[in-house]
Amino acid sequence: MTEDAGSERQLEEHPVLAFGVGAVPSWSVFEWRKRRTRVGEALAPRCCRRWGRRRERIAEMISFLPHSKIKLHKYRDSQASKVDPMHLEYFSFAGRMIALALMHKIQIGVVFDRVFFLQLAGEEISLEDIRDADPILYNSCKQILDMDPETVDQDTLSLTFVCDDVEELGSNNVVELCPNGKDTVVNSKNRKEYVNLLVQYRLVTSIAQQTAHFSKGFADITTLSTKTSLFRSLDLEDLDQMLDGSGSAISVEDWKAHTDYNGYGESDPQISWFWEIVGSTSAKQKKMLLFFWTSIKYLPLDGFGGLDSRLSIYRSSKSCDHLPSAQTCFYIMRFPPYCSRDVMQDRLRVITQDHVGCSFGTW
Repeated sequence: MTEDAGSERQLEEHPVLAFGVGAVPSWSVFEWRKRRTRVGEALAPRCCRRWGRRRERIAEMISFLPHSKIKLHKYRDSQASKVDPMHLEYFSFAGRMIALALMHKIQIGVVFDRVFFLQLAGEEISLEDIRDADPILYNSCKQILDMDPETVDQDTLSLTFVCDDVEELGSNNVVELCPNGKDTVVNSKNRKEYVNLLVQYRLVTSIAQQTAHFSKGFADITTLSTKTSLFRSLDLEDLDQMLDGSGSAISVEDWKAHTDYNGYGESDPQISWFWEIVGSTSAKQKKMLLFFWTSIKYLPLDGFGGLDSRLSIYRSSKSCDHLPSAQTCFYIMRFPPYCSRDVMQDRLRVITQDHVGCSFGTW
């Protein structure tokens, strides 16, 4: 078995990367930290480039996070996640995946909602904090607080200290926000307390277990306790940038400036054609080409200069009938000296289709 094949097999069987959610959470904190060096070896820069498909699976795992801005998720979904007996283990595992991504500078296209981030940092949640997380609740609470005191005291709202729209597995439950909440009427004097308790329940208490397990999973990897969490020392914007990478469009000039050539010269017609074609492609096709070439879908904040090595284009000895090929481990793409710009454009069009790009650089 070749060294490359052995590395691929090691990655495929690695307990973290194989997403053995049932087995991994059973490790103790000591075992996680003892294995961290081995995890680091498996996620070393060259191996990370072989990990393209697993980056996508990490993103899928992160869709379980409460208050995450990942699509397919709203925070209330987390409350019903306990229908799965292992649901809390998924949150622990997601915390570990996020920590690994941060440790190894892997951009995975994730941003945190402010409310979730504040909880992880141990900060109090205020009404203003939920403006984006739950605009409907925010507007309702603002109306209650801004309403004329006499109108509130006339019990026009017919509100008591309960949360009565808690849906769980198809049934609505009533939760008292304080002792004897069902019998405590909201008035002009206690309405601020009511709003605070409602916000705390809806966005904090109801998902406290999930948040705690995510935080614990994150701490297992970073070796920091939840009381000295990394989230306490970071701004939300900084964390989002580290995980999401550069949100700007791919710069062809930056791409070109960080690419070397082997067997070609920068002035060769094939290289000129290549960059002309890349410059004329759509943003999606540029991303697909980058993924085909490197297995990377999200660039670091400083673009191609933030990668751990330069990209390379190699001259292939194959005939012009062949498509480009890639060694994503080393950021190398190979293609033969195509006889015309049209031929090259056709070949590049093929490899930037979704089903080809997702084949991880092979054909």
